[in-house]
Amino acid sequence: MSGAVANGPAGDGLRHDWQREEIEALFAEPFMDLMYRAQQVHREHFMPGEVQVSTLLSIKTGACPEDCAYCPQSAHHKTGLEVERLLPLDEVVEAARAAKARGASRFCMGAAWRQPRDKDLEPVLEMVQAVKALGLETCVTLGMLTAEQTRRLRDAGLDYYNHNLDTSPEFYGEIISTRTYQDRLDTLAHVREAGIHVCSGGIVGMGEDRADRAGMLQALANLPRHPESVPINLLVRVEGTPLAEVEPPDPFEFVRTIAVARILMPASHVRLSAGREAMGDELQALCFLAGANSIFYGEKLLTTPNPDADRDRALFERLGITPV
Repeated sequence: MSGAVANGPAGDGLRHDWQREEIEALFAEPFMDLMYRAQQVHREHFMPGEVQVSTLLSIKTGACPEDCAYCPQSAHHKTGLEVERLLPLDEVVEAARAAKARGASRFCMGAAWRQPRDKDLEPVLEMVQAVKALGLETCVTLGMLTAEQTRRLRDAGLDYYNHNLDTSPEFYGEIISTRTYQDRLDTLAHVREAGIHVCSGGIVGMGEDRADRAGMLQALANLPRHPESVPINLLVRVEGTPLAEVEPPDPFEFVRTIAVARILMPASHVRLSAGREAMGDELQALCFLAGANSIFYGEKLLTTPNPDADRDRALFERLGITPV
């Protein structure tokens, strides 16, 4: 298998030319061999016992016009979610202060929009500035953006923009019909061109197969620059969404996805993201061993449950992990 370091488009010395069959071959490696390889790559680029900690807050909830099959915030699904308008600035700042006190280094704000209007963006810019002033890194996820909107976010001090690819190009149409894959790639290009760090990953367990998981990681790894943050989510099945009854994936397959992401994007933070509430400590420990080195702290991820900070701190202590 080809695995030599290449001089990528960004001059970063990393590969951006992964072929699908190479990635599928990684997935097919014996589990212990794959874990060993991923841990070797991880230790070349990161301190092995450190995990970056972020907190995520929904600043505008529900009534999203997109029809993403996994999302309880879609107006197309009847999930019983209570719609909430954009939060006032003082509530966001209070939540950010609390997150920092619990040990978070990055504060992420999510709004359920297809694409914000310019007038929608104004209060978000104030939130970014206020959170930044607290000494936290800032991240937002607002849907699609224009080039001008990304520049305004950059000027407000935004550090990261989250915009997931979700799955492979081939499986994407099974999950979303209101936005194209190219729409997502265009937004990522705007974010990168504005000089904002990219946070982009996907979801495992939506009924996709291994080839689709390989395709999602290929799309991310072959971007001109790797995302600085790569969230790997385990589907949280929510009643009322089209994916509520989908069969969950083999836990080892999820760990394999983490490991392959680490190998393909060695300098990126790989975030063990949504779905941790349903994971035992042992599965999470395997994910950290496979190269995950970022999590979300806090009891809720937008609208779905997440382990509380005390449980995470206890797990970190048991594993000898230092949150950063």
